[in-house]
Amino acid sequence: MVRELVTLVVVLSVVGLFIWILRRAGDQSRTRSSKSVQERVVGAAAPERAPRERKRKRKAAPAGKRPPTPAPEEEEEEDDDADADADAAAAAAAPADDEATSAFKAGLAKTRGGFVAKLGKLFAKKQIDADVLPALEEVLFTADIGPRAADRIFESVKKSLGKDDLADPAKIWAKIRATSTAILDVGAPPVDWSAKKPFVLLVLGVNGVGKTTTIGKLAALMAGQGKRVVLGAGDTFRAAAAEQLEVWGKRAGCPVVRGKEGGDPSSVIFEAVKRGVDEGADLVICDTAGRLHTKTDLMDELKKVRRVMDKAMPGCPHETWMVLDATTGQNAITQAKTFKDAMEITGIVITKLDGSAKGGVILGICDELKVPVRYIGVGEQLQDLRPFDANAFVAALYDDTE
Repeated sequence: MVRELVTLVVVLSVVGLFIWILRRAGDQSRTRSSKSVQERVVGAAAPERAPRERKRKRKAAPAGKRPPTPAPEEEEEEDDDADADADAAAAAAAPADDEATSAFKAGLAKTRGGFVAKLGKLFAKKQIDADVLPALEEVLFTADIGPRAADRIFESVKKSLGKDDLADPAKIWAKIRATSTAILDVGAPPVDWSAKKPFVLLVLGVNGVGKTTTIGKLAALMAGQGKRVVLGAGDTFRAAAAEQLEVWGKRAGCPVVRGKEGGDPSSVIFEAVKRGVDEGADLVICDTAGRLHTKTDLMDELKKVRRVMDKAMPGCPHETWMVLDATTGQNAITQAKTFKDAMEITGIVITKLDGSAKGGVILGICDELKVPVRYIGVGEQLQDLRPFDANAFVAALYDDTE
């Protein structure tokens, strides 16, 4: 019996020892398995981090070879400046029409005696150095070219010309000319008068700027080119406005649609457009009121005119021009902005350039509004209403300055 008990104890001990060995082996196997899984996970993550580190190194490498790269906004702005300078140089290099330049030069005589003459005196000094910049800034910002245009011209000289260049008046003038030409180029294509039949032009402007006279001259010019023109006397609030337009209509051989004095301008313009459509005219030019009791009344009336015109001929007016008086200087910019805030303006006509020393305001108007100048008035005669040529204008404005 004792032997059997001893044998049983030995067997149980052996079995227990065997079980303990099996458990220990299982624990070691799980430990190794856990480490293997961890290594595989780490090993899989490492290749993902490595490419990102190498990518950062590739981006950083070029920076070590050149000055620090500016922020994206600054880099883009510098690219825009470079593009603008290139465009300005190309625009300035385009030849100006000699006949137009001669006419513009006569009309800009007073303007050339203003801020342009001051620039001429500034650069006529025997010794020019970097101190010329403050004086240049003062002349530009006291001229009637508007603060934005003045700043653009000044910054183009300051940023693109080095110390040695600033000692050369020819290089300064070249930069001023190039930047002025770039300001005038707002990217607008020429007017295609044959795009619609009739082509309908709406003309805006405050009283006294020469709006009705400009319409009459334009009608005469177009009629001289063989176009059939109809005029709409929509300025029913100004005494003698319709009579003045009728005088021009007789000179040009153009019919004039008019209504009663103080009547509804929209109805007059509606009839003018309808007559143009019915008679197969090539061009309908509509005059508008330049003053009502308040600015709000005027803008509301002009908006109504546009709605009524669209009923007479869907899609018109095809162009809306504003007439500005050069003698008012920067007030012309304010007028244009006021009208443009209320309705679309697609073109500008500048009158009375020959009687003003503030012709440089054209630069400010183009820079502020980004609207093209279509015609300028450089005298009283019919031929003195001339299509605007940016290169001829710049050539005439800065001619003989060196």
